[in-house]
Amino acid sequence: MPVINRIAEFADEVVAWRRDLHQHPELNYDVHRTAGIVAEKLRAFGCDEVVTGIGRTGVVGVIKGRLPGNKTMGLRADMDALPIAEVTGKPYASTVAGKMHACGHDGHTAMLLGAAKYLAETRNFAGSVVVIFQPAEEGGGGGKAMVDDGMMTRFNVNEVYGMHNLPGMPVGQFGVRSGPIMAAADQFTITVTGRGSHAAMPHLSIDTVYVASQLIVALQSIVSRNVDPLESAVLSVTTFHAGDASNVIPQEAVLTGTVRTFNPTIQELVVKRMQTVIDSIAAMHGAKIHFDFSYGYPVTVNHPDQTDFASKIASDIAGSDRVNRSIAPMMGAEDFSYMLNERPGCFIFVGNGNTAGLHHPAYDFDDSVIPIGVSYWAKLVETGLAA
Repeated sequence: MPVINRIAEFADEVVAWRRDLHQHPELNYDVHRTAGIVAEKLRAFGCDEVVTGIGRTGVVGVIKGRLPGNKTMGLRADMDALPIAEVTGKPYASTVAGKMHACGHDGHTAMLLGAAKYLAETRNFAGSVVVIFQPAEEGGGGGKAMVDDGMMTRFNVNEVYGMHNLPGMPVGQFGVRSGPIMAAADQFTITVTGRGSHAAMPHLSIDTVYVASQLIVALQSIVSRNVDPLESAVLSVTTFHAGDASNVIPQEAVLTGTVRTFNPTIQELVVKRMQTVIDSIAAMHGAKIHFDFSYGYPVTVNHPDQTDFASKIASDIAGSDRVNRSIAPMMGAEDFSYMLNERPGCFIFVGNGNTAGLHHPAYDFDDSVIPIGVSYWAKLVETGLAA
């Protein structure tokens, strides 16, 4: 089945919502305008219940079907933008300096609003659907905040589904896989303390720049020489801060970075080996090195039955030949993982075409995806909650 006719009729309206959100990006939990618009529209659609302030600034709408039923399906979209200066030059480009929707959350929010409009209008299902609008996906853990606020229990969610656009995949196609689909994302900070000195007298110093440089090189050996080549892991040092003058060997150097894994055993191996490497280099050079490791978003794991169901619905919308059911897992992370840890469900990708990549200043959500995504949400509910 292609795009639903009724959804095609109001697709331009959803595009207008999306472009308005694009012009007014908000970061992290500070999505007050966006959340306000979402809540206002959900009430206007006639949702049976609209609740704000879940997970600080999250919004939840409840839509009951025409027939009673015991099952409740949750659909989730993220609302926050990124601290990036937009360079698209589009007439609806960001009006907020240094902020833009560079990941398509404006499109995700608009598509779920479109689905809410359709589902509240037709109610051609049994049971209930809960539309979840989440803040702070971009590093703030808004998914966890909503779960911690008791969202799943409060609204009796039985299954939960998420969707994200994917540049490089043609519009009209979907990609999904059962099991791990996105990685765990952890962060680390390494602080090297040595002995500063005049740069012309390095023998009097414990050179933190040199020690930190040795660390960067040595840490790369963990993935290449300690992790099974058939497993996946990334260890990236992404910042290096030391010194302020060309003639001073600094007293301190600080490195930060990220570790990405799919397997908890590999995750712990990397952490253990990092500590061993750090301790060894500290002893070798007589420096003090503090290692702070912070566990971030867990692995996003799709559940088999729900993934099979989502794949079938995507095939109904796009055609079976346009659904990749074994898309390669990605080392990016998603805090939808917290919701999937609480309830069975599936996270699926929808093609965004030949656009700039996610988190790029030239990225823009392709509006032709909107009727496809809205139809996917609608059929997911109408089929999954069929009488």
